[in-house]
Amino acid sequence: MRPVYWIALIPFIGILAGPVLHNHVHPLILGMPFPLGWVSVWLVITAALMALLYVLDPANAGDQS
Repeated sequence: MRPVYWIALIPFIGILAGPVLHNHVHPLILGMPFPLGWVSVWLVITAALMALLYVLDPANAGDQS
């Protein structure tokens, strides 16, 4: 497995670890309860990381004509 693919594990860990570790917190994120806000923020982060992974992936370095 190429090192660049390890970027794909970051959202998996972030989405699953956050609500488990901070489930007792009661603030609101963008008007949503903390666990729902956490997952929503990680959804956006995941999209950005997958776009970065697409750019860095050597398989996509072919000619694009």
